[in-house]
Amino acid sequence: MAAEKSRRVFLSTSAALSAVALTGVPAGAEELGDRGPGVSLSPQRPDAELRAILREIDENRIEATVRRLAAFGTRHTLSSQTDPVRGIGAARDWIFAELRKSAERSGGRMTVELQSYVQPPAPPRIPVATTITNVVATLRGSTTPERVYVVSGHYDSRCSDPLDATKDAPGADDDASGVAVAMELARVLATRRPAATIVFAAVAGEEQGLFGARHMATRFKTAGTNVQAMFTNDIVGSSRADDGTRDPRTIRLFAEGVPTSETPAQAEIRRAVGGENDSPSRQLARFARSVAENDATGMSVRVIYRRDRYLRGGDHIPFLEQGYPAARFTEPHEDYAHQHQDVRVENGKQFGDLPEFCDFPFIARVARVNAATMWSLATAPGTPEDVRIRTDQLTNDTDLVWRRGSDPDLAGYEVVWRETTAADWTHVIGVGDTTEAKVDLSKDNVFFGVRAVGKNGRRGPVAFPTPLS
Repeated sequence: MAAEKSRRVFLSTSAALSAVALTGVPAGAEELGDRGPGVSLSPQRPDAELRAILREIDENRIEATVRRLAAFGTRHTLSSQTDPVRGIGAARDWIFAELRKSAERSGGRMTVELQSYVQPPAPPRIPVATTITNVVATLRGSTTPERVYVVSGHYDSRCSDPLDATKDAPGADDDASGVAVAMELARVLATRRPAATIVFAAVAGEEQGLFGARHMATRFKTAGTNVQAMFTNDIVGSSRADDGTRDPRTIRLFAEGVPTSETPAQAEIRRAVGGENDSPSRQLARFARSVAENDATGMSVRVIYRRDRYLRGGDHIPFLEQGYPAARFTEPHEDYAHQHQDVRVENGKQFGDLPEFCDFPFIARVARVNAATMWSLATAPGTPEDVRIRTDQLTNDTDLVWRRGSDPDLAGYEVVWRETTAADWTHVIGVGDTTEAKVDLSKDNVFFGVRAVGKNGRRGPVAFPTPLS
C-alpha cells in the first residue's frame, strides 16, 4: 500500500485523459487534445445538499438583523457597554443571545463565547483602556475538526468623527450587513455536520483599528490553530453606487498577491519562480469563485487583485499578518454618503448609514455566496501541504511531489495548470491517490498547482508549489 501511495504518474496528453478517471472529471469538462495534458477545468456546481442550504438563507431574517443592530443607536467601540438599550454593550448581548439560539439547534456541536480583552490606550482612536469583545460561534467539524474556516463581520459602527461615541451611528451597511451574513450562516448551518470546523464571528473595534479581529487572529495563532481560510464581510449591504446606478448581481472579493506575512527568504523564492499571483489568498479567491458563481447564488464574484480597497483595510488583514489565507467581500460600488457619516439632511440629501439604503435581497445573495464558499471548504479535503516541484535535474517535464493528507474522506489528487498570463486555472489532470506526478509540460512555461478531491467529489483549494532541490 505504501508503494502505491507514493507511485509516480507520468502524464502525457493521452495518459492524462485516462488518469482523470481515477478521481473524476468536473462536470462539463472537455478534452484538450494537443493543447496540453488534461481536460478543461470547470466550476464546481452545487449539489442537492448545498442547494438546500442556499434555499434556507432568509432575506427577511437578514433584514430584521440589520434593522435591530441599527436600532441600538450607536455601536461605537467606545460607547456604553452597560446600557441595556443603546450602545455596543447592548448590541453585543443581543448578538450573543441570537447566536445561542442557533447553537441550541446544533445538538451540542455549536458553542458560543464572548471573547473579551482589555485594549490599552492606543491613540488616536483608543484614547483610554477599553474592553473589546468578539462574539464567536464555533460549529465543530465531524471528521477533521482541527481544520478551521472563519467568516466574520464587525458589529461596531462610527459616525463622521471616529472618536464620537454618543452621536447616532446606525451602521446598517457598515457593517450590520456583514454581521447579518455571518449570523444567518450560523443559523442555517447549525443543524448540519461539516467535516471541518466553521467559526462565525461578530468582531468589535474594526473602526478604531481592527482590534477585535487582531485579537482573534492572534489567539488562533498562539493556539496553533489550523485556520485554512478567513473571509470578512464588510460593507456588503447595498448594490447602489453614489451615482444611482445598481449592480445587484456582483460582489467584490479582495485578495492579496504578495503575502503580508512574507519573509525575505519566501520573497526570494517568489521572485525566482514568478509567484506574485499565486498567494494562498489568491487561491482562496479562485476557489470561492469556482463554487459560488452559479445559478443557485445568482451572483458574479469579481476578484480584485488587491489586499483591500485603495489605501484602506479590514478585518482580514490581522489574519494575513498571522500567515492565514484571508480575503474581503465588499459590495460592488460604495456610496460614501451612507457610511462614516453623521445622520443628517444637507441640501435636501439624506446622509447616514441607515437601513433604508440597504438592499436586502442583495445581502441575501451575498450570504449565499458565503454559504456556498464556507460549506464547500468545510466539506472538501483541506489544501494540500508541502507541495513541491523537483529541481535537482533540468528537464522539460515537471515533477510534482506533496504530502498526503490525513482526511479520512480523501479520494485522491488533481494537478491543475494554466498559462502564465491566465488569471485562473484552466486545465485539470486527475492523478489518483498518490503523492507524486510527472507532467510533460515545462515548469518554465506554465504554472502548476495541486488540489485534493474528496470521496464526495468535492475539490478543495489549490496549493501552489515551491521548489524542491
